[in-house]
Amino acid sequence: MTARRLLACAALLLAALIACTRPTPPALRIGTNVWIGSEPLYLARELGRLDAAQVQLVEYPSASEVLRAYRNQAIDGMVISLDELFGLAAEGFDPRVVLVVDVSHGADAVVGRAGLQTMRDLAGKAVAVEGGALGAFVLSRALALSGMQPNEVKVVHLESNEHPQAFEQGQVDAAVTFDPYRTRLLRAGGQTLFDSTRIPGEIVDLIAVRKPVLDDRPQAVHALLAGWFAAVDFMRAQPQDAAHRMGVRQQTSAEQFLQAQRGLHVPTREENLAMLGGANPGLAASGRRLMGLMIEAKLLRSSVDIESLLAPAPLAALPP
Repeated sequence: MTARRLLACAALLLAALIACTRPTPPALRIGTNVWIGSEPLYLARELGRLDAAQVQLVEYPSASEVLRAYRNQAIDGMVISLDELFGLAAEGFDPRVVLVVDVSHGADAVVGRAGLQTMRDLAGKAVAVEGGALGAFVLSRALALSGMQPNEVKVVHLESNEHPQAFEQGQVDAAVTFDPYRTRLLRAGGQTLFDSTRIPGEIVDLIAVRKPVLDDRPQAVHALLAGWFAAVDFMRAQPQDAAHRMGVRQQTSAEQFLQAQRGLHVPTREENLAMLGGANPGLAASGRRLMGLMIEAKLLRSSVDIESLLAPAPLAALPP
């Protein structure tokens, strides 16, 4: 064998050794809070349809903690509401939306004590709100549509998982909430004073990842999206079984879970592509209105380029 051939063989062997010893990248860490809209991800994991080598779910007690984990580089992506996404983008973070998880149509609410009938009955009363997260936006819209000013209520900043105990112990008169916590407040005698049916299309939940993830971890993003739609398909084919499985994690019955889920619309793949992609993404149009409302309510310090935050390519590449 000639020296040239020996060198070529050695180079091939070295390349093979490097490939074999190259460390496997860690799983993509996706943060969620306790919320029915995130449950399809956990259903996908339970069904074995979410590749554990590619995606790791990290559950936090509240949306505020998810946002904190993202800011601190503890997670690579998260389930996040559109208003929260705008806040991160305005702070200089670079999230990219790869999926619209759900659109709220009654699932987010302000629940008050028995005897309270309308938002106006909350004047001068204490309202639990998760600061820095979706709750602040919901309260601002509920007050505005009721002809009230923010200073007419006493805001008590509590994380969402702390709301039921504060409500039950009489520390607050109302809470901006969502399931599973809303159900607990209603069981404690609470009354719905406002819900997201009054603000259609304004509360949208998303899966967003850091921008570099799109180039560095395309297989993981693919696994994440494939797992999501496998779970959604199972939910539509076997609604009772799916609701039972997801209800166990939420500590509710299958019937209660299905009832809560009626307050959400889960977009199909085709609806997602229309919201995220094309010449005029649907999410950009509704997002601009939301952004204007947030700036007016002083919940967002500056506008952001919505289209630059949308990343439909991974979903478009997913087989139908």
